[in-house]
Amino acid sequence: MSVVTRFAPSPTGFLHIGGARTALFNYLFARHHGGKFLLRIEDTDRARSTQAAVDAIIDGLTWLGLDWDSEPIFQFARAGRHAELANRLLSEGKAYHCYCSPAELDAMRAEQKANGLPMRYDGRWRDRDPAEAPQDVRPVVRLKAPRDGETKLADQVQGEVIVANAQLDDMVLLRGDGTPTYMLSVVVDDHDMGITHVIRGDDHLTNSFRQIQLYNAFGWQLPIFSHIPLIHGADGAKLSKRHGALGADAYRDLGILPEALCNYLLRLGWSHGDAEIIPREKAIEWFNLEDIGRSPSRFDLAKLTNLNGHYLREADNDRLARLVAPLLAARVGHDVAPPQFELLKTAMSGLKERAKTLVELAESAVFYLLERPLTLDDKAAKILAEDGRAALSSFAESLAALPEWRQEALENEARLFAEAENLKLGKLAQPLRAALTGSTVSPPIFEVMQLLGREESLGRINDALRGR
Repeated sequence: MSVVTRFAPSPTGFLHIGGARTALFNYLFARHHGGKFLLRIEDTDRARSTQAAVDAIIDGLTWLGLDWDSEPIFQFARAGRHAELANRLLSEGKAYHCYCSPAELDAMRAEQKANGLPMRYDGRWRDRDPAEAPQDVRPVVRLKAPRDGETKLADQVQGEVIVANAQLDDMVLLRGDGTPTYMLSVVVDDHDMGITHVIRGDDHLTNSFRQIQLYNAFGWQLPIFSHIPLIHGADGAKLSKRHGALGADAYRDLGILPEALCNYLLRLGWSHGDAEIIPREKAIEWFNLEDIGRSPSRFDLAKLTNLNGHYLREADNDRLARLVAPLLAARVGHDVAPPQFELLKTAMSGLKERAKTLVELAESAVFYLLERPLTLDDKAAKILAEDGRAALSSFAESLAALPEWRQEALENEARLFAEAENLKLGKLAQPLRAALTGSTVSPPIFEVMQLLGREESLGRINDALRGR
């Protein structure tokens, strides 16, 4: 069997972080088996579906590197096909017209509630003569579902789950205006797209029993179902707005790399031994359904951020410079010029060792692009105001005469100066850092001096000495 999976989001907002994990699992399973991963946009809710949401979903999947096969399928465009098959069930006696008015349905549910009964359609038009139909009601089409026996679901994650058919009513397939319902559309689309494995959140578990009945009514082969537990917040509650960012785009804005987010989402509910760092190629090689857990996973931003730090350190410097450049341009108020970009790229080796996000990386790199004179933060100003300027003033003369402006030579000169002046190296390095970066935190200061170059370094030091 050639594996075909799908991701089927509703375009009513951003790509939810839970949806991103569902897409990832479907993608990895298909790629592991050399199959196809398809995208279906379930846009039948016309009031809430927007093109902006479609664009956000596609942008999010593209950013995460979850490339799908073939063109996306738009569910609304297939409404005619859905209605055609509902009418086929009507002609075969497997579905029927229900002429209940909204008021009649409300009264039925109120009576059931008053008697402590489950609120479900009671099948009153199931075998009734259509000649009795009221003239002012546009009928819906309902599935003639089995009333006896059980519907069984052999779920690859949840195990075997069984529901008595008496607990399931005759679901609506076509509304009174002839439009298909979600249940019908999903089953028809999955069948027509050749979906072999349905991997989705366990909030869809109850839907599956109704959909299985529909598959059986059509005489179609069932896909293999896998319902994965939902993602919870760090407090164990279902992930919601109060837990922070919910969309994949928000994590991009926080400075998270897509490979880090995919790695983290993969480990939310799936494991491979003790492996924590799982690059894409290994994820494809190892992924299976058997190792998906049954318990909800807890989303922890601190763990994601730490994992992102690992991927930053492994990332190519040119790529990081390109990702950080727009963030820096916003900070300094102008585009990053080609010479500055080259400086930034070279500086990445030292900068990325201390950053955990692209935002932090940009914050730590901004001093390289600042124009003179720098604005010192409070701590840097304090260091220079105490005895920092005195040490820096004498050392500046030695620096000006230094024939070689390399990191090793600069550090050696600083050590010799500190020893001659009976200073600890830190008493010289900290004023240097304050003058050159405007702060008390930076990559190794002699590396910074080499990257800034002689002219810029001495210019910044002289600015600091003059109190500018």
